[in-house]
Amino acid sequence: MTLQVNHELGRSVTVSAGDAELFTYVYRPDTPVRESPKPYIHPIRTLGGALVSLFRPHDHVWHKGIAWSLPHVGEHNFWGGPTYVHGRSYVQLGNNGSATHREMTGLSAGAAAELAHTLDWTSQAGDPVIEERRSLGAAVVDGTTWSLVFDTAMTNVSGGTLAFGSPTTKGRENAGYGGLFWRGPRSFTGGVVQSPDKAGGDELRGTRAEWFGFRGRHDETGGHSTIVVVDDTANPRHPPQWFARSEDFACLCPAPFFGEELDLPDGGTLRFRYAVVIGDGDRGEEGTALLAGRGRAALAAR
Repeated sequence: MTLQVNHELGRSVTVSAGDAELFTYVYRPDTPVRESPKPYIHPIRTLGGALVSLFRPHDHVWHKGIAWSLPHVGEHNFWGGPTYVHGRSYVQLGNNGSATHREMTGLSAGAAAELAHTLDWTSQAGDPVIEERRSLGAAVVDGTTWSLVFDTAMTNVSGGTLAFGSPTTKGRENAGYGGLFWRGPRSFTGGVVQSPDKAGGDELRGTRAEWFGFRGRHDETGGHSTIVVVDDTANPRHPPQWFARSEDFACLCPAPFFGEELDLPDGGTLRFRYAVVIGDGDRGEEGTALLAGRGRAALAAR
């Protein structure tokens, strides 16, 4: 199936398959500083039109669909909101950095939709921290499934070593979030979290695995959708620990800095690649594992 792109210059790119709008990538948002401005992917829909992302939920307004979000990069917060400080819980500091679009370096459509751009990560005071090269590639897998490959290479330009971490590395137990973070619809609360070994819920948080999935149900229609995130085998610390939730809200996050900081020297580069596979329907345990295989194939094809 041929994909189309609609570029709202200086703002966003929307990718469609026929009459179905699959997602919008907002590369230059108007996000408040306290939410650590950065590009995000929302809305995200299945080929059947079901919405599988949430934007600025009242409980965590810095959650925006799918975003590359990092809560602890040295002293900087590129996640949004307050920063976890051990012994003080979450404290609003003057450290909410921004990841700002610099230049679009590629945009095409056809059998796949491809987008590439460069970004500048700066501190809240405006000092340079990271230069990033990022690309997204989308393709239809079959009549009910499509995939998205997210690729980022981050180069430290801060002038010193940057320690990448999480609230857990700062002392909060089992809160190792940070990385490619997906927030699901409200109606997905109480849905099924799935690892390669078992299906369950919040008890799977912190598990190491190549992939995780989430099976949720939609309001209004009563239908289901399944989303799977696959970690590339070349990623640092593969397989990652996963930050996943179902009880309070739906989320998935392969978290490479879940329980241990990673130091990036000045001038050094970190690269991460992920596949996100989105399907109509509840695929069950076996079907969700098959979607993970589709994700692996998407990564291998790029």
